[in-house]
Amino acid sequence: MRQKKVLRGCASVLSITSLLLAGCVKDLVKDDVKYPQTGAHCSGSEGVDDSAIAVLPVPVVAFVVPHVNLHDIKADDYLRRCGDSTKLINRRVTVNRIGCIPAGLISYIPTLGIFQWCPARVSWEADVKN
Repeated sequence: MRQKKVLRGCASVLSITSLLLAGCVKDLVKDDVKYPQTGAHCSGSEGVDDSAIAVLPVPVVAFVVPHVNLHDIKADDYLRRCGDSTKLINRRVTVNRIGCIPAGLISYIPTLGIFQWCPARVSWEADVKN
């Protein structure tokens, strides 16, 4: 009987963890249509600051009010590094916010909900037509 409870508990923890981590990665741009590679391939990744601050920065009240991102992450800013947007195919830009879970808690609780630090990772790739 005890073994069933332990297995059930482990299964619950694994499912909750997978749901949380799955929600931390977001595609900003993803071309579903795949074209054959006809030119060069461009890719890269970069660490970015995706921090947020409360709209009403009053301690404790800030836990329940909406937050605004301090730095807007746009896919065009990263795809521009690969060249002219009219020559890019098979584009994909992904923001990975998994690091926000521990870092956000470290900053969110001491500031009483006002500020949330979020070190994110942006990855991009595209094929460049000749």
